[in-house]
Amino acid sequence: MAKLAGVSPSAVSFALNDRPGLAKETKARILAAAAELGWRPSRPAQALSHGRAGALGLVLARETDAIGADPFFPAFIAGVESVLSQRGDALVLHVTGPDDETAAYQRLAADRRVDGVLLTDMRVTDPRPALTTRLGLPAVVVGDPDCAQGLCAVSLDDRPAFSAAVRRLVEFGHRRIAHVAGPQEFRHARRRQESWERAVRAAGLPPGPVLPGGFTADGGAAATRELLALGGEDRPTAIIFANDLSATAGLAVAQRLGLAVPEDLSIVGYDDTPLAAYTHPPLASARADALGWGAAAARALDKVIAEGRAEDVELAPAELQPRASMGRAPAAGPTTLRTTGRTV
Repeated sequence: MAKLAGVSPSAVSFALNDRPGLAKETKARILAAAAELGWRPSRPAQALSHGRAGALGLVLARETDAIGADPFFPAFIAGVESVLSQRGDALVLHVTGPDDETAAYQRLAADRRVDGVLLTDMRVTDPRPALTTRLGLPAVVVGDPDCAQGLCAVSLDDRPAFSAAVRRLVEFGHRRIAHVAGPQEFRHARRRQESWERAVRAAGLPPGPVLPGGFTADGGAAATRELLALGGEDRPTAIIFANDLSATAGLAVAQRLGLAVPEDLSIVGYDDTPLAAYTHPPLASARADALGWGAAAARALDKVIAEGRAEDVELAPAELQPRASMGRAPAAGPTTLRTTGRTV
């Protein structure tokens, strides 16, 4: 390339790394030679020359099958990649158990494999903000600023979606509205349960039963069966789930038991995954824009890495997407389960 452009190798290095000190005409000649030769820059080499790894990190302390089934993470990761791919950077994903989580962050920091990390699945008592600060590892919290411990947080408000769902159900005549909750060690699962309870109480109703669903299909199905087995006035006529995966399983269970949705039971999910609009009936859900969340988190982490800090980012709140799985409360009278013959 230096020979073709008629310059020294050091001049080529200056031009390709966009360093000052070259005449515009010389730089243009070198870049033209590079284009003629089909040269492309090495992203890892560029990152190293600037003292950077050229990658962001994401450590997930979950079972691998749980990550694959959770619709949030594929969309969130796609959002992160939409930012990184524009400049050729990478996302380093570590899946580990809770006991190995600290060691994973320590390795990332010691090996300088990433320039910063995204902290998701924030827990009620979470050591990671303090850990990353101690390691000198730039970090952004994906979640409530109250758990960020001074780090930049990228969050959105769950409450408007739950309030809208409860209001719509109350307008439809529902008076017993249950909730299938996510794992209570996660702050966002507790926040969703609190949002549901606050909305039900604001409507002048006692909160219906709460059962754990674990954000999984199996958990959602088991909780739905237990709720539908309740007798008399204890049985809910509507269930709000903590995510779409458990809600979709609950929808299937209700139908297998001979209940019509929404005539006998209304169901609402959370996440508004692409599948939600194609269930039968289409699943009402809360849209939280996981893809946009991932992109915003990546941009915030970029700023933290470049400037040392960034202001908190609050995204548009979750918004209810009302669909046909919500309907009027059933008329008084028992409904018989098809598979058991039991009246509930």
